[in-house]
Amino acid sequence: MYHDESRKLQDQFDTRRLADRLVETLVRPAFTDEDRAFIESQRMFFLATTDADGFPDCSYKGGDPGFVRVLDERTLVFPSYDGNGMFKSLGNIRANPAIGLLFMSFETPKRLRVNGTAIVSTDDAAMELFRGAQLLVRVTPRHVFPNCPRYIPKMQMVEPSPYVPRSGCSAPVPKWKTWPQFKEVLPAGDPARDESG
Repeated sequence: MYHDESRKLQDQFDTRRLADRLVETLVRPAFTDEDRAFIESQRMFFLATTDADGFPDCSYKGGDPGFVRVLDERTLVFPSYDGNGMFKSLGNIRANPAIGLLFMSFETPKRLRVNGTAIVSTDDAAMELFRGAQLLVRVTPRHVFPNCPRYIPKMQMVEPSPYVPRSGCSAPVPKWKTWPQFKEVLPAGDPARDESG
């Protein structure tokens, strides 16, 4: 869990014993039922990846509750929906499968960290669980652990995003996709092609 530089800082601030106790008490290699309930109730999480050279990237992933699923104690899956086409995070996963996920509730407040490895797939059977998914990310946890929530501000959800794929309705086209500078480079079949004239 810790490397030499972490240990040096722990020793500098006399927190090595505390850090070790946190690992002994809270860190686990698999999801619990409580982890599953919390993860599947969330509308968002933050995803940390690194490219082939080790340069980091952090992204926001969002959807309706249940858009991330814990299939079993060693498997978490989430969809990749239509985005900006950069594929920074998922490209990074293909180059370096080590990832970190941070689930955070601003209403409770509560947070849970999941560090592990991931694969990206276009033909995973679990894709059928997610309407509108282009790809699926399958995560195997290495460390699952709650984090102290004391600095999380308490906030309320005002309105869910209208862009999340849902049964029975079409998501609106994001405004930026209708701008002239993107018209000629939109992928074939993108609904924004019709709206950008």
